[in-house]
Amino acid sequence: MSRPRIRVAAYVIRYRSVPELLVFDHVGMPDSGTQVPAGGVLPHESLEQAVLREVVEETGLTDVSIVRPIAVDDSPHPDTGQPRRTTFFQLTVHTDGADAWHHHVRGDGEDAGLEFACRFVPMPLAGRLADAQDAWLSRID
Repeated sequence: MSRPRIRVAAYVIRYRSVPELLVFDHVGMPDSGTQVPAGGVLPHESLEQAVLREVVEETGLTDVSIVRPIAVDDSPHPDTGQPRRTTFFQLTVHTDGADAWHHHVRGDGEDAGLEFACRFVPMPLAGRLADAQDAWLSRID
């Protein structure tokens, strides 16, 4: 059995009249579904460094703070079936930022150069997130 790919996922929460979750959609790729920032951990990174990097790369937000890790999920990749272990983190961001924006993904991962339509949506969510990324939202404080 192969070792799991180590990943992180970010539940970035903004607290207004109701908590709001940061999500994004791939511009021009509707089949990708709505997602939260997530990705692989580099060999030299801690999980905390990786989740902050993924948020910056995929959304451009730099003023986020880690609240706590909330879950570790061992589930295979939905397309390849390869094992992966994802640590989900709760993060927070100030309330005075934009409600929605477009961001060109930075970094050298497979999504580099893509355009993401980012936005905050009220919780509880009206729909599901891609790849069952919403599985641990009930653990948000």
